[in-house]
Amino acid sequence: MSYKVKVFGAGSIGNHLSNASRTMGWSVDLCDLDPAALERTKTEIYPQRYGAWDESISLYQNDDAPKGGYDLIFVGTPPDSHMSLALAAIEEAPKAILVEKPLCGPGLEGAQELAEAAKAKNVQIFVGYDHVVGSASVEASTKPQAIGIGDIETIDVEFREHWGGIFAAHPWLNGPEDTYLGYWQRGGGSSGEHSHAINLWQHFAHSVGVGRIVEVSAMLDYINDGNVNYDKLCVLNVVTENGMIGRIVQDVVTNPPRKWGRIQGSNGYVEWQCGVKAGVDRVSWKSGDAGTNIKDVEKTRPQDFIMELTHIKNVLEGTVQDSPISLERGLDTMLVVAAAHLSAREKRTVRIDYSMGYTPAALKFA
Repeated sequence: MSYKVKVFGAGSIGNHLSNASRTMGWSVDLCDLDPAALERTKTEIYPQRYGAWDESISLYQNDDAPKGGYDLIFVGTPPDSHMSLALAAIEEAPKAILVEKPLCGPGLEGAQELAEAAKAKNVQIFVGYDHVVGSASVEASTKPQAIGIGDIETIDVEFREHWGGIFAAHPWLNGPEDTYLGYWQRGGGSSGEHSHAINLWQHFAHSVGVGRIVEVSAMLDYINDGNVNYDKLCVLNVVTENGMIGRIVQDVVTNPPRKWGRIQGSNGYVEWQCGVKAGVDRVSWKSGDAGTNIKDVEKTRPQDFIMELTHIKNVLEGTVQDSPISLERGLDTMLVVAAAHLSAREKRTVRIDYSMGYTPAALKFA
């Protein structure tokens, strides 16, 4: 089936989503507030990344973009614009909406409203935590049951990566002060930009049945010099509904990067590594007295987005039933991000009460 797609945001993510859509044979309308961003996409970003500009992609400023008739709408803009664009997209009644991560800021503004609107209009929403639908993480999340690593003792996930690579992909930005990345309240800093780690931890926890995160104890290292205000390091100790304790670390300072996760059982372990070498992710595992097994998975950055869109297509067509990038999973991640900032500020453990919805009222001191 060929889909008609509208993409908001002509930055790095919007280009990746547009290219992935075209690779799948879908039609694309790419929109942005800034005509200079659209011109940069056509003359620089897209041809430099993918070899040539695709003339079949239509470019629009947001106010001039067509409305209605789209199968998929993608929101690839900064997080502080996600809620308004996603709510407006629901009114266009597409089959599904994909919102880039993080879904919103740690104030959770609009989160509950989005959840209710999506349910009322019966529009599926996905959140762009593409790592959890990558081949290596799918392998890692299914291995514990397949090989028998015993009772789950703990889960650790780290996304530690200097954000120089982000600015290399956005050469028109001088630094974090030029974008949301330099402001934690807008969804930037390590807690927002690298919230892949929180989301992947939650994904692994779901896959091995240890429950959702219900307690967060956090230490964040903030940089606030009057020009920027972001967390360069976010360290979380968490407890699940089943009482399992785990650890999550995110930063924007580590070079070379370390993107790593481990599910530790009483009789073995499974490890996941992203970018163990150029273009390669790795899954390793051990059970009992057997030797360590290693499986390398080759992939490119454009393929990350092709796999993400393939997953969405499979969900819509009914071949996949439970999506790890569902709106609910993305909202659960935002509750943990919000809890982390509250815990760090008050130097207290924060409990998450899911019965209170996706609002600050869900966060209580333990």
